[in-house]
Amino acid sequence: MKNVFKFSVFSLLFIATLLATSCQEEFEELPQPDEQQTIMASSSTAKLIERTSTNDGSFDNIVDGASCIALNFPYTVEVNGIQITIDSREDLHLIEEIFDAIDEDVDILDIIFPITITLGDFTEIVINNKEELRALAEECREGGDDDDIECIDFVYPITLYTFDINEQQTGSVTVNSDKELRLFFKGLDENDLISIDFPVTLELYDGTRVTVNSNAELAVAIENAKDACDEDDDNDYNDDDFTLERFNNLIAECPWLVREVQRDAVNQTDQYFEYVMNFSEDGGVSVKDRLGNVLNGFWSTRITDHGVLLNLEFDVLVDFNLEWFVYEIEEGKIKLFAEGGNKIILKSVCDVYNEDPNTLREILRECAWVIKKVKNNGEEIDRLLGYEFAFMAEGVVTLSNGVNVSTGSWEITTNTQGRLVMALTFGENTNDPNRLDPNPNEIYFEWLLSDLRNDRLKFEIEGTAYELILQRVCEDMPNSPDGDVLEIRNVMLGGDWMVAQYMNGEVDETQNYMQYTFAFQAENVMGITTGQTGTTQAGVWRVLRNSDGKLKVYLNAGVEGDLAELTEDWDFVSLESNRIELKSYNDTNASYDILVFEKP
Repeated sequence: MKNVFKFSVFSLLFIATLLATSCQEEFEELPQPDEQQTIMASSSTAKLIERTSTNDGSFDNIVDGASCIALNFPYTVEVNGIQITIDSREDLHLIEEIFDAIDEDVDILDIIFPITITLGDFTEIVINNKEELRALAEECREGGDDDDIECIDFVYPITLYTFDINEQQTGSVTVNSDKELRLFFKGLDENDLISIDFPVTLELYDGTRVTVNSNAELAVAIENAKDACDEDDDNDYNDDDFTLERFNNLIAECPWLVREVQRDAVNQTDQYFEYVMNFSEDGGVSVKDRLGNVLNGFWSTRITDHGVLLNLEFDVLVDFNLEWFVYEIEEGKIKLFAEGGNKIILKSVCDVYNEDPNTLREILRECAWVIKKVKNNGEEIDRLLGYEFAFMAEGVVTLSNGVNVSTGSWEITTNTQGRLVMALTFGENTNDPNRLDPNPNEIYFEWLLSDLRNDRLKFEIEGTAYELILQRVCEDMPNSPDGDVLEIRNVMLGGDWMVAQYMNGEVDETQNYMQYTFAFQAENVMGITTGQTGTTQAGVWRVLRNSDGKLKVYLNAGVEGDLAELTEDWDFVSLESNRIELKSYNDTNASYDILVFEKP
């Protein structure tokens, strides 16, 4: 029968490699076309076959974090305090829904042991506790390095023959799945001889099929395809299946910022970083660079059994000209991949591109805004936690910690790409006609808006790793009181407090704070006194409900010494007339820190 398959980049590579098998240097020498059709069970070709039929355990990485093992259904997990039974792959989405219910909470998953797991060679093992599972998972942690080849699959059935040392046939077997093929090889000794009943058909990740007629062709096909796609063996759990219609609607719904580009294994991110892409429903795509220049092209999509493919065509942006495999959609992000070391990551900017500056101006003027987080090169700058911005009319802004107030100016504009920018200036009076321009005594920042919500704003400084997150605070307004916030605040205002317990993970460090007395005062000032008659230093405290509806207690006790451990946006746990309990997730030891105040 004549074999017909789609012409693709893969088929070009396949033909080229058949003509140059002698140039292979990255793996054991492949069999040549004129060799006999038997292969040894320990040969490079046999190992490639084994890896292609190895069990893929990456589908449940949201549970076990290990791509080389899979948990056998059914099993039970506790997700953020909710116990659910997982009976199928579809049930894994229940875990994702719980994780995604609140954006900024800490997601905790516990497996109820014992469980049974399946390894890459389809061996099943009973696991009795977390330590046993962790020991196995360490062999294939985030990033993959598992043995399975996922970018190409066998099309079954396949018939194999066994031979003795004299190459006399001793038996045959027909396999109908990866499991049967992998177990067949598992039962062989390394010196056993086998052969395959050719032709054999394989299917690439994009749906392309190729038929091979010899061991040499089979080995080359697998070798070329093993890195032809992203196997996604990390622990990202937002790898949902999605339809062509969903993708088309999503990509045309909002502008997209380019966050990462790799072309032919060369990192091109610096060249294209934060270019803005607009996909129109009629198949046109416009790209605006950082200077505001517009480059136009075309886009189209198609669906295969392995997912959605996005084709991009530009006259100028040649690094984007490929048919890209859409290998992940997550909240506000699309990841594209193509064989040969090609990748693009796009970030949605629905609310921050070409918005009316007056909209953001009104949002900022409505309420006070408290600093939730400041980052520099990915590291949090704690000293500004809880400080309050007040954006007023006539371009005046104040920044206060309850004791000291700095006054400056603010303005909302757009940059050359049409993105919203908040400009802040602090220093000398900006209305003074004699002030220097530029003025060395002024501090000036232009913050690009990267996330816009009515109760939370996120800014970045273009071309740097600075990040600013502001939380709206309106609960003192007469038309929107928050009874829980007022109750917690009133109790905390009622006298002096001492640290009754501070647990740094599982380590009790309460004794480090027994010398301090804390007074939560008006204007969000926290007085911290050392000893009975010692010195008192000022800090910041706040009680608020964040954008996810969680009650938070912000404490800023400084950034030096033991008190720096208390500087945190704590989760509220419980309140009594003389006791307050708070907690905060500690990334370092993967547990909660506990802070309890009591009245002396």
